[in-house]
Amino acid sequence: MSVVKINVLTVPTEQRETLEKRFAARAHAVENSDGFEWFELLRPVEGTDTYLVYTRWRDEASFQAWLEGPMKAAHRGGTEGERPQPAASASTLWSFEVVQQAAPKGE
Repeated sequence: MSVVKINVLTVPTEQRETLEKRFAARAHAVENSDGFEWFELLRPVEGTDTYLVYTRWRDEASFQAWLEGPMKAAHRGGTEGERPQPAASASTLWSFEVVQQAAPKGE
């Protein structure tokens, strides 16, 4: 059964472009991870400063392997003096199991 991880990021207006550029710069970084199924970066359109980073994984073990390996390495960056400040001011991780899903007919 697939699992969904949603990283809820509070991003001040002045940091939105920075956040989106950082995600674009590392596009495809997660796609070759074993068990990875889907990614979406969701931009708020009204009344909130919350971005959602949606990923779906084959199972919890696949997510944990990515979290402890490639994700940790990607966020480590260069030396402490070179590491850019986070664009988000807060982050919360939501976890779900997929119990039902649907796709358009014919796909």
